[in-house]
Amino acid sequence: MSALAVTRSGQPLPPLDVAAWTQGHLARVEAALGRWVGHGAPAGLGEAMRYAVLDGGKRLRPLLVLAAHEAASSAHPAEADGQSEAALRAACAVELIHAYSLVHDDMPCMDNDVLRRGKPTVHVQFGQAQALLAGDALQAYAFELLAPDEADARVPVAVQAALCRLLARAAGSAGMAGGQAIDLASVGVALSEDQLRHMHRLKTGALLQGSVLMGAVCGECAPAPYQALADYGAAVGLAFQVVDDILDVVADSATLGKTAGKDAAADKPTYVSLLGLAPAQAYARQLLDEALGALERSGLPDTRAMAALAELVVRRSH
Repeated sequence: MSALAVTRSGQPLPPLDVAAWTQGHLARVEAALGRWVGHGAPAGLGEAMRYAVLDGGKRLRPLLVLAAHEAASSAHPAEADGQSEAALRAACAVELIHAYSLVHDDMPCMDNDVLRRGKPTVHVQFGQAQALLAGDALQAYAFELLAPDEADARVPVAVQAALCRLLARAAGSAGMAGGQAIDLASVGVALSEDQLRHMHRLKTGALLQGSVLMGAVCGECAPAPYQALADYGAAVGLAFQVVDDILDVVADSATLGKTAGKDAAADKPTYVSLLGLAPAQAYARQLLDEALGALERSGLPDTRAMAALAELVVRRSH
């Protein structure tokens, strides 16, 4: 499926160089994370924090923040590009929340995994206590990033507050943590498709959708396109988990960068175990169509990067 044909002032935009766009934004995010994370933390804590965050990961959530920021900002190009400093901080903050969740999720009391992003998990490398503290510190620092001190006037207070609320809701009991609780309670339990969808919308989808909405806030998005971007984020968030379920079956550990087959071994409900492999792949394609349809409804002039990211999520399984 090709990227959306979007227009500005009635004229078609040229095709997006997806590789160049991605590389450019990844470089910005990596540089910012390298500057901001772990410096000055005592007793080896900073080293564990940096190990958990740097040199690994797809960075999909930061890319969604930045793509949504660009899409929303394209509606008012005369006003530059919205809050670009806020968008970079939001991109890094959401990655810190994601990284903290992985550190805790890999620990023996949760999924008890030894491999993450192609290297030993944080508790294997640094011990359980340091891993627990590193996750705690990353979570706290995410919100510090979103609310810089008064010397940095480039991020308005109202934007800071909106970003903090979106990230807290996506990460908390109404989002990621709530979904993880359902996941742990569902081992060996036969869930319906609706129950499985609800769990994944919280566990994985909420933070991905939150990433999109944080970018929209930074791009000063109007209410109607904001709702369309929320629908896009919901579809992409669920598609990501459907594809993860597929990859847990069809990919090996070296490809995944984490232990393959863990869900089946742990008797966890997945889209593949519930629907079968081919129907799960078809459902991922359906969610891609829903995401692209939401972008069309948004009416935003330039959603090329958002379309490309949605396609990237689903192409992993085919």
